Amino acid sequence: MIMRTRHSTGSVRKQRGRWIGMWYSGGKRKSKVVGSVKDMTKGKAREEVARIVNVERARLQPDRVWQFGEFVETIYFPYYSRKWKDSTRENNVNRISVHLVKTFGNRELASFRRDELQDLLDRKAKQDGLSFSVVDHLRWDLKQIFDMAVAEGQIVRNHALLLFTPREAKKPVRRVMTMKEVQICFCALDLRERLIAKLAILAGMRPGEIFALTWGRLTATHADIRQRVYRRKIDTPKTDNSTRQAALSEGLLAEIESWRMMAVEAGHDAWVFPSERMTPLSKDNWWRRTMQPALIKVGLEWANFLVMRRTHATLMKALGVDGKLVADQLGHSLDVNQNVYTKSPVESRLGMVNELEKSVLVM
Repeated sequence: MIMRTRHSTGSVRKQRGRWIGMWYSGGKRKSKVVGSVKDMTKGKAREEVARIVNVERARLQPDRVWQFGEFVETIYFPYYSRKWKDSTRENNVNRISVHLVKTFGNRELASFRRDELQDLLDRKAKQDGLSFSVVDHLRWDLKQIFDMAVAEGQIVRNHALLLFTPREAKKPVRRVMTMKEVQICFCALDLRERLIAKLAILAGMRPGEIFALTWGRLTATHADIRQRVYRRKIDTPKTDNSTRQAALSEGLLAEIESWRMMAVEAGHDAWVFPSERMTPLSKDNWWRRTMQPALIKVGLEWANFLVMRRTHATLMKALGVDGKLVADQLGHSLDVNQNVYTKSPVESRLGMVNELEKSVLVM
């Protein structure tokens, strides 16, 4: 039986609050729940069904010679999208499409060699000036794509295994705020902005976690983090470690209560930081219109949310707080907290080298 043309990309229908995808594969009618109506538009549901149809077609053509772009869009993206969060999927698909598919889209998978893949990474770092993070992600993307091509029998060896991130790739300067700069920051802000900054610096919370707070998630000791806002969408926290109870200091709790007294709505499910439309405050709009102008006036325009969380980790270390406690507060593993977020000022290392010198001279 030949698949009918009108079913070539499948279709969707609404049933009991769910999108049901329907398509033909190998002459047989198939269906699957692809998402809920409240979380997925009809267009997104159709895209998901189209991906399923493409994957099944690919499996019915095991001997097909795939081009790079076709393989990525038909096999790689549909499979790995199942494990990626929405935010991760959006970033990964955009990065791979722009930097890899656009360049290698019409090339056969078996035609690649290691040196030309490394040349691409070199160009991205040297000529295009991409950051270390982006180039390193592209290196990993290539490895994973060709790993999958090996698993699918399209190629014998993965020529991306030995790729390295060029040393010319720009590494970011990871700044942190001093105690004095934190004090200046707090003094420069009004109540709402100061409260948001304190949740980032004193409680170590991510911006998406702050703007997703509801009054019912704030207790007398902590913020119960079970959700975040990412690009105006409510989502689960970034990682498993991110689902946590973030301790709140006494002074911060007092400011939260002052803010609650001013709230238009303070019910269990009401947003702590609502917009005029009573939706979660948009981080980017808020930062550009309100937060950044206030910080520019005191020379702290560089102190974004990443700087604030890094400052939390660094100041906690300076106070001698156990690293595991800080990692749990931030929602990180201990390794990430110590090696990525915590910075040690040179002043804090002077005492260490002076002690070493004294010990050597005594001997």
